[in-house]
Amino acid sequence: MTDWLDRGAPHVWRPYCQMKTAPAPLPVARTEGARIILEDGRELVDGIASWWTACHGYNHPHIAKAVANQLARAPHVMFGGLAHAPAYDLARRLAALLPGDLDHVFFAESGSVSVEIAMKMAIQFWINRGVSGRSKFVSFLGGYHGDTLATMTICDPEEGMHSLFSGVMPSQHVVALPRDRDSEAALDALLSEKGYEIAALIVEPRIQGAGGMLIHDDEVLRRLRVLADRHDVLLIFDEIFTGFGRTGDLFACQGAGVTPDIITLSKALTGGTLPLSAAVASRRIFEAFWSDDAGAALMHGPTYMANPLACAAAGASLDLFEAGDWKADVARIELALRRGLEPCRGAAGVVDVRTLGAIGVVEFEAAVDSGGLCQQFAELGCWIRPMGKVVYLTPPFVTTDAELAQLTGAIRKVLGVAEARV
Repeated sequence: MTDWLDRGAPHVWRPYCQMKTAPAPLPVARTEGARIILEDGRELVDGIASWWTACHGYNHPHIAKAVANQLARAPHVMFGGLAHAPAYDLARRLAALLPGDLDHVFFAESGSVSVEIAMKMAIQFWINRGVSGRSKFVSFLGGYHGDTLATMTICDPEEGMHSLFSGVMPSQHVVALPRDRDSEAALDALLSEKGYEIAALIVEPRIQGAGGMLIHDDEVLRRLRVLADRHDVLLIFDEIFTGFGRTGDLFACQGAGVTPDIITLSKALTGGTLPLSAAVASRRIFEAFWSDDAGAALMHGPTYMANPLACAAAGASLDLFEAGDWKADVARIELALRRGLEPCRGAAGVVDVRTLGAIGVVEFEAAVDSGGLCQQFAELGCWIRPMGKVVYLTPPFVTTDAELAQLTGAIRKVLGVAEARV
């Protein structure tokens, strides 16, 4: 039944695990709604929406139909010198949905690459304006922006996944978020002293995802906008995790009332169907590249950028956001996660329980046994994959109340805490 797994296992390099000691992966047969169906017939409620992508649930018929229709027309054409309706329509729609003048969309395939493109845009923005030496970035403790080479330099150096590369990659300024007057003053002082070498600030708005699911309020983002303007540096929002409804607003920047100079998007952009990302720049950024000088162009072009199938999926996903009741679903999920996870606050080793939109987090004082816990959750019919010091839930927005209760109940059972009180 799973001969394909046994035959292929010696040749597949798996992510984020020591394959010599890690448990074998669970073989998936199909997906449906908020569930993953395994080859042996077991069904797992997906508590993390396949790394936060499947916001509308799996196999959504509207998205599937859009992809099938596009597949019959043209699955892919190169984007250099050619154009197609799914990409141009998607760019127009994203520009209309994003706040301010975030009007210029550069497509790629993965979130990490979109962040690299944003960094490249920021550096070349200054070069094109005749300003030399501005090639550094300010990012923040607890942050995570990807695993590619440049993005590793702006992740929290203590978060663990990239510690082997410390001292190898160029150093950046990774500092505390301006959560209060002291940290704001420290960042202000850094920008006063080092602003001549800094191209941009980059932050995950509202919640820092893979670095620990750390929540900050919108005032932090307003402070960053003020400081960026005061010191004439650019501001980049990494909304790969937070974009498309996860925090309760379609985009976190929109809800916070803060418009960055560049925003990066991916994950739920296609509703969890196909790889696609985008770095969306403001008019000010784009105009620095608009020139009679060919050397001022952004010389970047991922092979599968603006893939028509992915753009069709993203367009269908936007249809669901524009027509659906996702905001009510996110509010419903937030309430269920708060009620279901709050009793975990008293469990051994737990230091915090927090929720934001369709995100629920139980944080421990030390790193957890991700593999062991993952197996225990699977035995209870749930797909929950802890990371670092947190056990978290980011379920699809279509997850039912009964499925939410199953997810939070599994966490409580594994932690040995009492039933949630309503």
